[in-house]
Amino acid sequence: MIRTLFILISLIFFFNSAHCEIAANDIRAIWIWEKDSYSMLDQEASRSQALEFFKSKAINRVYIYSDEFNRINAIRDQPSLYRELIKYFHKNDISVYALLGSGHLNTEEYILPEHRKDALAMVDRVLRFNSGSSKDERFDGINLDIEPHILDAWPEKKMQLLEYFLDMSKAIMDLKHESGLDLQVGPAIPFWLDGIQLNWHGGTRNVSDHTIDIYDYVALMDYRDHADGQDGIISHALDELAYAGKIGKKVAIGIEVTPNEIRKVSFNHLAEKDMNRELDTAAKEFLGKPAFDGFVIHHYRGYLNWLEGQN
Repeated sequence: MIRTLFILISLIFFFNSAHCEIAANDIRAIWIWEKDSYSMLDQEASRSQALEFFKSKAINRVYIYSDEFNRINAIRDQPSLYRELIKYFHKNDISVYALLGSGHLNTEEYILPEHRKDALAMVDRVLRFNSGSSKDERFDGINLDIEPHILDAWPEKKMQLLEYFLDMSKAIMDLKHESGLDLQVGPAIPFWLDGIQLNWHGGTRNVSDHTIDIYDYVALMDYRDHADGQDGIISHALDELAYAGKIGKKVAIGIEVTPNEIRKVSFNHLAEKDMNRELDTAAKEFLGKPAFDGFVIHHYRGYLNWLEGQN
């Protein structure tokens, strides 16, 4: 009888603990860049290895690169490969976002007026793909990685480039709304945009607020290796979460695990248990905020390399 009671108490403790852990990490997403995304399209071993990893890390949303790579544009020329991959992940309860933006393509230039058509064409390919696919084969959203601060002109023309970024963003969302398609579209943005005031379309506000107004959600690149303090994950996300919550938008909290010259930017110099501890601390603070849309990790290959280095 005592042994049975002990087992029952242990099971109750286990399931309660498991529930808390799942609640604190309801959404765990990951960015997947060009090479790995293309590998998953046509290599079953790559796909199954990724799925096993995602399940082991409670990852339930993936940002799959969905544009040209090595002069191949599979979403345009081989859409069946993406349909099969999306269906595969959906069957395993993983949502799939199209990741758009690439260093290979210099897509930071897409904010410039002369390249606006390239940005719209990139998004339009995903919209057309969804229009021609069945429900279980469609992307659930789009994540844009187009960062104007990468441009050489940033130091001298920061404000103008940010205007261009917002103009491009509005054009992209206008295209989405015209399509009538139901998918979430949002960009990756650095946390420090909330410290830049900009007059855009007759209103002076910080750039992060303008951006949240335009899109369905944002993925906040909140790259710090600790949760608490003035320079921590929590502090850097509070303004965006508060504003997004007021207007019914979402904010995913991005964190970094790849090497960085600035130590505090990434968890790479720490162990995975340290990251999980800090994210748990942040999640406890964020869970009461309606805009909180979980964490997104940068990035799949970097995560694998990081873990390998810890063994």
